[in-house]
Amino acid sequence: MSRTKNSSRRMATCLLALAVTLAACRDSGQGDYVNVSGKIFVFNYRIAEATYLLTLAKLRKIPDGSSLETTFENPAGGDPFVVRQDIWPTMDKITVESPPVKCVKANREYQVTMRLEDAKGVVLQTIERKMISDTDQSLMPDKPLVVGPFYDPNPDKQPAPPTICPA
Repeated sequence: MSRTKNSSRRMATCLLALAVTLAACRDSGQGDYVNVSGKIFVFNYRIAEATYLLTLAKLRKIPDGSSLETTFENPAGGDPFVVRQDIWPTMDKITVESPPVKCVKANREYQVTMRLEDAKGVVLQTIERKMISDTDQSLMPDKPLVVGPFYDPNPDKQPAPPTICPA
């Protein structure tokens, strides 16, 4: 009988250890949903546009109906740019791009704030980042070099009026 009792105790101890291990592996519901895996200013000289571009990697399941609101500092001054997009649960990577921006200066910090919200508007996570360009937008052409879907040379050879940028 004592042999059966010891076996039962061992079995109970093993089951308890297994239960504790499995509980430790379970998602506790705490921590970040996404992290920034890449950030860059994109200078598309062919169409004479610059944009912010960020890539987010999903760390854990994002609730259905969630959205991401991203606020980009306006390098030309004035109101920031706000981009809102739906986040689908099947997305592993999330790409966020700003509208075209003007007056990007090299080696200057620009603020980006992202708010991940659930379907009810409750903020799940806030991410703040500074972005720095290594290129000055003044090196870009004033007007697109090409136009149309076949990248035809731009027939408008007249230079665009200069953009007035803050110092």
